[in-house]
Amino acid sequence: MPLSEQEQKLLDEMERSLYHNDADFVSAVGAGRGRLSYSSLVLGVLLAIVGLAVVIVGVVIHIPLIGILGFAVMFTGVLVALRPTKSLGRMRGGSSPSGAGSAGTPGPQRGTANRAGFMDRLNDRWDDRNDKNE
Repeated sequence: MPLSEQEQKLLDEMERSLYHNDADFVSAVGAGRGRLSYSSLVLGVLLAIVGLAVVIVGVVIHIPLIGILGFAVMFTGVLVALRPTKSLGRMRGGSSPSGAGSAGTPGPQRGTANRAGFMDRLNDRWDDRNDKNE
């Protein structure tokens, strides 16, 4: 059963609102995380490989304690590899991203990361495409 014109407009408005709010949420959550450090990534991958080798050795020689120790080393390697570094803005004395703008400003702030602008551009393109299809 097709939607009426009013229902379709309401659905489109709800979709736009959802995409806009989702972009704000992504930019707010994503701004708090730093980038991955390549040295941490390499160290973590090496630890994970060593831990996997220790797990395999523990299974081959039938000593569960060595396998558990290898798993702990492997898990630590994954945690080290995925550990984010501190944000550049915070390291240089910038303000925290939580206070960067008010709830009434829908557009990207000039002081925020490029992710907010990227997401807003994607949302604008999506809205333009939907407007052209109507």
